[in-house]
Amino acid sequence: MAPYTLNLRHLRLVLAVAQTGSVTKAAQICNISQPAVTQALKKLETHFGSPLFDRNLNGVFVNATGRILASRVERAMDLLDRAVSALGTAPRLTASTARLKALIEMAHSENFSIAARNLGIAQPTIHRAITQLEEEVGRVLFQRTQFGSIPTRSGQMLAQAAQLAFAELAQAEMEIAEAIGQGTLSITIGGMPLSRSYVLPGTIADFQTMHPQVHFRIVEGPYETLLAGLRRAEIDLLFGALRSPAPVDDILQEHLFNDELVIVAAPQHPLSQGAAPDFAQAMEFPWVVAIPGTPARDQFDAHILKSGLSLPATLVETSSMILMRELLHKGPYLGVVSRLQAESEIGKGLMTALPLGIAESRRAIGLTVRANWKPTRIQNEFLDLIRAEFKSR
Repeated sequence: MAPYTLNLRHLRLVLAVAQTGSVTKAAQICNISQPAVTQALKKLETHFGSPLFDRNLNGVFVNATGRILASRVERAMDLLDRAVSALGTAPRLTASTARLKALIEMAHSENFSIAARNLGIAQPTIHRAITQLEEEVGRVLFQRTQFGSIPTRSGQMLAQAAQLAFAELAQAEMEIAEAIGQGTLSITIGGMPLSRSYVLPGTIADFQTMHPQVHFRIVEGPYETLLAGLRRAEIDLLFGALRSPAPVDDILQEHLFNDELVIVAAPQHPLSQGAAPDFAQAMEFPWVVAIPGTPARDQFDAHILKSGLSLPATLVETSSMILMRELLHKGPYLGVVSRLQAESEIGKGLMTALPLGIAESRRAIGLTVRANWKPTRIQNEFLDLIRAEFKSR
């Protein structure tokens, strides 16, 4: 990841020069030589492929590209400094990028051997990096156990701050790439089942018609996994069913439209023939349902129990529409799924909707982002396209 190659000390120099308009004053503030500041700025300008400062006899002045970087650097450093301040042991973090990268990898893997292998470095190097960090912040960052090295609360706090700080620098890379018309632009989306089948295909296709240089990455998985990726800034946004109440206080949920559940079957299923069935009859068949803990599953379970019935004896729990569709055609299965998610399958004659209603199954669908996320211009355009497409539905 490109931000890991940046020198944090050099980035602090960008702020100092931007704030003072002077290489000399920045050198004094940061306690290094003036030539060292000049060399650091040149390295950063080479890295970003663009001048960051305008230089004349009156001083050094940050230009438009430099302001983009300075704004993101300020946000990144604030994250790190507030985390260290919360530990109450050091006024400011001076650790290198490599040490923070080791901290993040250790927090994820909880194993020195795995972390070293993932980073492509020797295990003693990881040990040394973590030890040096612990000495700097005056806190134990990992608890060594027989099952691995588990991050302490201090370790979790600092690793989270470091990951979010690097995410800010990644956003700086993209904002500068947008400004100078070079480099790769990307949007990473946590796609819940409804979004993958109903929302994202058309929206992504429309957006790439306007911005063919933008790469999309769709991450699939359980909500808890996607939420964790969002909070670690590995994912830019989630699209799908919103949770009520929000599970954590560092995210924002934006409601766009409502959906409801529908009972589906293969067109040749016995219950799709003849008179309208009831739920008592339906419970005699095997079912394909959402995994426990999801809004769709909670609503289905609540409806069945409220009706005085027992859950079906034969269940397949999955978030895969493909698996549901195939099972419906392999046996007398019934499925419960989002109406909008099944819309395409029903329209193609691959499924049929049964006249079995689930009371109070309307679900709020929308966007979930980090509370402190600052999207780039391109990311904002994509969000606006989604809002324009779905907010009125």
